[in-house]
Amino acid sequence: MINYIVAAVTALLLIAGAFFALAAAIGLVRLPDLYTRMHSASKAGTVGSGLLLLAAGLYSEDPAILARAIAGFVFFLLTAPVSAHLLARAAHRSGYDLGAFSVRDDIRDR
Repeated sequence: MINYIVAAVTALLLIAGAFFALAAAIGLVRLPDLYTRMHSASKAGTVGSGLLLLAAGLYSEDPAILARAIAGFVFFLLTAPVSAHLLARAAHRSGYDLGAFSVRDDIRDR
């Protein structure tokens, strides 16, 4: 009985992770400028890869591997937003313009 529950939770995590990874990939292709693409990749990509990692850790049925998967997910959550922010800031400083749809540039106004 417990194996069916683990399999069902793993399947749900795989589906949710694949959905978020797909959303991140579509965002990278469809969004108009660097800043919105980085937002899509850092948010949806982080959640998608983290859920897939948790599904792999849960499927292994080994507590040590699950603990490493959880630690990896936490690492994703801590590092991806910081790195996306630093990349966006570097792109802005190098002169990459915002998209035409942007209303204001808070960094340039400082």
